[in-house]
Amino acid sequence: MNTTVAAERTSPWILDAHDRCDRCGSQAYVAVTLRKGDLYFCGHHFHQFEQNLSPVVLSVIDERAQLVVRV
Repeated sequence: MNTTVAAERTSPWILDAHDRCDRCGSQAYVAVTLRKGDLYFCGHHFHQFEQNLSPVVLSVIDERAQLVVRV
């Protein structure tokens, strides 16, 4: 019998360094789900395309809060 152990998440974030912006290849902080698939964006490119995407987006994972510098 095979058993798998789920890795315990230590971060509240869903996106990680493996998720890359489809526009420039930087780390993605936003994932949008469309009818025909998902797109990943860095903060800059999501801001650039957000207004055009809003009519066709089904869901958004927005983790740009990770970019906030806390002092």
